[in-house]
This record gives sequence, C-alpha cells and structure tokens, in this order.
Amino acid sequence: MNLAAIDHQARTPMCCALDPETLQITLRTGRDIDTAELIYADPYEGGIAGGETAWQGRRAPMRPAFALEHHQLWTITLRPPYRRLRYCFAVHQGETCWYYYEDGLRPFLQLDNRVQCFTMPWMNPADCIAPPEWVRHTVWYQIFPDRFCRGGSGRPGALPWRRGPVTNADRFGGDLAGITAKLPYLAQLGITGLYLNPLFTSPSIHKYDTTDYTRIDPDFGTEADLIRLVRTAHHHGIRVMLDAVFNHCGPGFAPWRDVVEHGPQSPYWHWFFVRQWPFVEGDTRDGRYFSFAFHGGMPKLNTNDPSVQEYLIGLCESWVRRYGIDAIRFDVGNEISHDFLRKLRARLKAIQPDLYLLGEIWHDSMEWLEGDQYDAVMDYPLQSALRHFFEEDTLPAEAFGWEVGRCLASCPPQVDAAQFTLLDSHDTIRLRTRTASEAACWQQLAALFTLPGSPCIYYGTELLMEGGPDPDCRRCMMWEDLDTPAGRASHDTLQALIALRRQEPALQGWEISFDPGPGRLVRYRRGSQAEALDICLNAGTQPADLGPGGDVLFSRGWDSGFLAPGGILIRRA
Repeated sequence: MNLAAIDHQARTPMCCALDPETLQITLRTGRDIDTAELIYADPYEGGIAGGETAWQGRRAPMRPAFALEHHQLWTITLRPPYRRLRYCFAVHQGETCWYYYEDGLRPFLQLDNRVQCFTMPWMNPADCIAPPEWVRHTVWYQIFPDRFCRGGSGRPGALPWRRGPVTNADRFGGDLAGITAKLPYLAQLGITGLYLNPLFTSPSIHKYDTTDYTRIDPDFGTEADLIRLVRTAHHHGIRVMLDAVFNHCGPGFAPWRDVVEHGPQSPYWHWFFVRQWPFVEGDTRDGRYFSFAFHGGMPKLNTNDPSVQEYLIGLCESWVRRYGIDAIRFDVGNEISHDFLRKLRARLKAIQPDLYLLGEIWHDSMEWLEGDQYDAVMDYPLQSALRHFFEEDTLPAEAFGWEVGRCLASCPPQVDAAQFTLLDSHDTIRLRTRTASEAACWQQLAALFTLPGSPCIYYGTELLMEGGPDPDCRRCMMWEDLDTPAGRASHDTLQALIALRRQEPALQGWEISFDPGPGRLVRYRRGSQAEALDICLNAGTQPADLGPGGDVLFSRGWDSGFLAPGGILIRRA
C-alpha cells in the first residue's frame, strides 16, 4: 500500500459544507487502494475534550470519485445531526488495512484521546459557501468594446472596420450603443450574461490603465448609454458584469499625479508602493515603485490602505446602485488585498445579496473562494487542462478525466458550478487559431458547455473568429460572416450547444463521472441517475463503435452507431 499517497485535510475543499446541513468529505489515496471507509461520530460522544472515555465510531463506505493520474479520490456526503463531526479513515488493500488520523497512520483502530482525529467543529451557516444561484444557469458572452460594434455613441475619428490582425494602437470605434443594438442578436444566440472589458476613462484602447473610475470613457459614450445598455440587457434576460481594475491605475489617475508631483508630501503617498524618491516614471524592474508587470504606467494601488479601500468600495457601491449591474470582475484579482476583498464583499452583498463577484486568477485559488471574498474565479486551469489534452494527441482518454478531475477537486462542488469557465479571452490566443482543426475546436466547445461551471464564449466564437496572442485576439467582429454559409452554420451549431446547456438541468449542477473508452474516446456522464446525460468526444483517429440507443440531443460525425474522429455525441443515458 502506498501510504505516502494518503492525504486529507479537515478544511475546504476536502471537508466542506455543501449547505448548513450537508457535509462532504474527500480522501486522497494511491490508485492501489480497493476500498475506503469513514469512521465517524459526534465529537462529544466520548465526553468533553480531555476526557478518557473512548468513542464508538460508525462506519460508512466512501465512493470512488475522480481517478487522477497517480491518485484516487474518495468522497462521502452525510448530514451530521448536530452539525459537527469527529472522524478518521480506514483504507483497505486486499487483506491489509491502515487507519488514517490527523496525526498519522496506524495499522490498528484507536478511538480515544491518545490519537488526534480529524474534526469538523461546527457547520456554521454563516460560513457556508453559496455563490449566487443564477450563475450556474448563465451562459456568458465577453465583449472587448472597441472591436464589437459601432453604434454612434463614441467619439469620432476611428479607423475603418477591418478584417485581420490588429494592435493596441488601433481604435475602431466600437461603443456602448453598438453593444445595445446587438442585444437582440445575443438573446437570440442564447446568451444570458454579458461580460464587458473596462469602460472607464483611460488613454488606451484596452482601458486597463484607468484615469477616472467615475466617468465612462468618451470612446464608448456616456453614463446614460451604460444605463440604457443595462436596462435593455435586463429586458432581454441578460445580466451584465463590469470589469474593475483595482490592482493598479493608469498614469493619469489624479492621486498618482499628485504623488509624482509632491512625493511624500502628497496626501495620496500611502495609496501606492513608492520605494525610491525622487523617481522618474518608467520600467519598474529597479524597484522604484511597484507596478503591474513592471509597467511604469500602471502603478500598483495599495489596497491595504483604509482610504484606498473606502474609495474603491464606494466606487463599486455606486456602480451597483447607479447602473443596476449584476456582477463585477476584478482584474489581477490575486494581487488585491484579502482584507480589502472581505470588506468589499460585506458591503456589496448588503446592497445586492446575489451580486456575482469574480476574480481573475490563473492558478489554484481556494484561498479566495472560502465564501468571504470571491464567489468564483476565471477558470484558466480548466482551460489549460482541455488545451493540454486536445493538443497532446498521445494522451489516452483517461487523461481527460485526470486533468478535468484535478481542476474540479480543487474547489467545493458549489463553487465548481459557479466557476467562470472559458476557452479563450482578450488575454489569450483565440480558440480557432490554436486548434489544429475545426473539429477539435467544436469538441472543446462541447466540453465547455457540458462540464460544470458557468461557461463564457469570447465575442466572435460563434463565427470561429481567429486571432493570435494579445493584442491580435482583439480583432474586429466580422458581422458580415453571418451572411455566409460557413458563418451561419457555425453560428447555428454554437446556438444549439448553448440551448442544450440552458435546457438540461443535468448540465447546470456539479455531478460528473468519467468513463473513458479505448484510445482517445472521451466519455463522461453528467447529472443524477434520473436525468443523466452521456457525453462522448472522439479525439482519436479511428471511428468509435458506441452502439445504437439513447435520445440524441446533439451530434457531429455520428452515423449508425459510429462516432467519427473529431466527432461529438450527447445523448440521454
């Protein structure tokens, strides 16, 4: 038995309250384990702490959950009658059994105060992680405003709309009125959530170097244009998320200009991290001040400072109240103060309890997702997992489950269902450009819409728009392609996937199990037994015999029981 592979921590996500009454416990072992059991009781069954009475644990089998490349995860869900639990594990391999406690492994069962068992001390309702319910039913559409549609609300002087590569120096004049005009189109596509890149005053096209957080940039229109957009979106059943750039500001932000001019005498000196005085604005690799990615024009805000916190929280409160938005995405969300995020969440949720707070974090993010900061993060790890599997054509079908299972196991299930899942964005190469074939592109989109999470597509994905790394991924939306047979076909295919995602309850929760086929035949099941769906993706080079039967809900490359290479089959189990 591989004892070194056995692991558990009595904290989220391995010991997590799904709701005030329901506890999920996860154990990790090696793949050599046959069965695992939970041994548990109320912590006070053997008397109060410090007593010498042994306690009698009840046993319950754990079920195999995700099989990872080198590990097996086991889970159990139970409802402790007093919302607290003392527990340990029994791990079996053939006739061999080891018992796992918080203070280590023993070859014998011992339930007294000479061992330290794991403990869930109290399932406090206030500590339950509960992202807004509406999020897991939402399909998002991300828009880079300058490149989506011109409606006449922005300032004049833009370049002619064009196809092909772009730079961050090009301004094409997409604006808020243009987005508003296309809301009926988005509603018809099936979109129910709109994520807008920054809208506030900035000298750049991307607007991540804010000059004034209180004014809509004239490139896009006015505050009245944003209010009109939000109201119209709500009329079409579409929620709206704004982008908050609070890790850093732009070079023209008034407090920063005051610091540049007056140095330590500025009342805003502590709003930033200036380490040398005097200084010249520029590349910050020498440590003169902290900035985003050494960019001298993006000085880092000190979100630990109470006055900065109050300023930024007040901004968010005003956005919620004035514009009626439904969500806020926080740029560079892993560099913002935890203390600030906790205060921000308390204040904003007091105004709008179901406001969705989303962090931009590209790595493991559990410390931000314990119910006191973000509701979810942009799930770039899942994007990487899918990309790795589909681009490494030597990986077996099992690897799909290993990769995706690892991502899902890193968060509690209710967070998995609310994670902002995506395949590309304004920061990455576009999906169609990085995929070897159109079939591989559609397979990844099928995975996006059938895996747990709140899926987002980047504008133009419905037309299989191309684009290289940032900034070329921010090309002009090619509306005329909707009038071509290829453009209309891709639009209709994505529309069908979106409709399936919205119509099937099995795709809106977190239940999933993997059952890989031979070679690179990916198979997994979504939903409960009563409403389960089977998803099959043939990422191999030979047709796969899947047999007849089942109510087919979506397919590509499916014929007479065989799924062609690059094919997709979604049917009722």
